[in-house]
Amino acid sequence: MKVLLLGATGMVGQGVLRECLLADDVTEVVTLGRTPTGQQDPKLRELVHADLFDCRAIEAQLSGFDAGFFCIGMTSSGMAETEYTRLTHDLTLAVAQTLARLNPSMCFVYISGAGADSSETSTTMWKRVRGRLENALQRLPFKAIYVFRPGIIQPLHGIRSKTDTYRWFYTLSRPLLPLLRALMPGTVLSTEIVGRAMLSVARHGAPKPVLEAADISALGR
Repeated sequence: MKVLLLGATGMVGQGVLRECLLADDVTEVVTLGRTPTGQQDPKLRELVHADLFDCRAIEAQLSGFDAGFFCIGMTSSGMAETEYTRLTHDLTLAVAQTLARLNPSMCFVYISGAGADSSETSTTMWKRVRGRLENALQRLPFKAIYVFRPGIIQPLHGIRSKTDTYRWFYTLSRPLLPLLRALMPGTVLSTEIVGRAMLSVARHGAPKPVLEAADISALGR
């Protein structure tokens, strides 16, 4: 497989990148983002592009992929709905529309969040925006598209979140998370499990398009 990965510098994206580079059947991983990952590997090629809303200048490098993994995400804390919509819904859809046009045989996997509301009626802003985005993505002409809705994710292998709030949470909960993951493997995931699950659906598909934490856990194991 040839994989395009967006959000490779974030916590989830770092985990997905690690699993892609370790996978024998992944021949090339191209990361696309505003900043480089700082990693080096024979299978890794990086595309640094400042404006992901407009990828016309790099379109020639965005075709020929078997899988596209979109791991860019952000907290809605302190953000107005218009801005959160622009940076979550509009940005993701702009990139995905380009990729669908250039890679009609691509399997596209989007990292959403537990609680996203596909009815688009939730009183919680981020749930409503994410649900609207999930619905829009599923209408695009990819070969296959899957939405992941993970909840708590334990970072492994030295991976750290770039978000201060999340980093504090994971630091404080570090002694507890392995126990919770052992007791509730269908609820508490790891960056390793998420990465392996994304590769699994790219290889073999999944029985449904929207995958909750328990589904992701089963696929990743």
